[in-house]
Amino acid sequence: MEFFNILDSMFDEFEEYRDIQKGKGIRGKLITIINPEAQKLAALVEAIHLASLLHDDVIDEADTRRGVQSINAKYGDHTAVMLGDIVYSRAFYELIDFGSEIAKTISNAVYLLSQGELEDVKLSKNLNLNKEKYMQMIYKKTASLIEAACKASAISKGYDKDDFALYGKNIGIAFQIVDDLLDITQDSETLGKPAMHDYFEGKTTLPFIYLFESANEEEKEKLKSLYKKRLSDEEVEWIRALMQKYGIIKRCFDEAKELVDEAKNVIKKYEIPALMIIADKVVDRKF
Repeated sequence: MEFFNILDSMFDEFEEYRDIQKGKGIRGKLITIINPEAQKLAALVEAIHLASLLHDDVIDEADTRRGVQSINAKYGDHTAVMLGDIVYSRAFYELIDFGSEIAKTISNAVYLLSQGELEDVKLSKNLNLNKEKYMQMIYKKTASLIEAACKASAISKGYDKDDFALYGKNIGIAFQIVDDLLDITQDSETLGKPAMHDYFEGKTTLPFIYLFESANEEEKEKLKSLYKKRLSDEEVEWIRALMQKYGIIKRCFDEAKELVDEAKNVIKKYEIPALMIIADKVVDRKF
């Protein structure tokens, strides 16, 4: 992808950058699908996303990123933080060339993303069963930059920015809901980490919030006793059975599907098939 080549050329002087795992570049893809001429904008948004991941891994004390050693594990936390700052700074410097509306759109998303990171840390300290707080956090942490990427690209193309902002916001939130589900339904080998690791880390994701709403008092007490605990295979299966008993997985999936359907509907008049395919893949995936 051309935008990755642009991104690499911006930071190839830094040895540590060459070890960054860049992933699928979904934000960059969305930008260039909406406006094929916006390759550099796509590179800058991907740069911002990479910088946020560098900082994330330090906060989470992560040893790996996409199956390989993380930058903080290989070079230390200080290097990872400073490299993230370098990438952020260069991206914002280049972003000015796109004009104030696009620059403010992306900058505000980074502000929201940072807020979301902080809210995630705070919510993980205690058992959070407030859906509104959780949905606000995942909007900021996950969806806001996808929303901004689509909106900025629409501005650069001359499309209705609100249509594409809603598309990006909805698929971003739906993506996180499906991630919540996969943490519960998939095995450790597929996930690359223990199943239900979110609950061990103190994250009461949407399925757990709904499960606490539905469970009886005895079940709630047992769920509380397992919070932030390394779960045995038997405990994992007990929670999965409880999710099945109350129809939690289907409820969350239907919510994600509804968001995706709204996203597709709002941009269907533009007749961009690739955006429809991406939206469907958000909910139709195993990992």
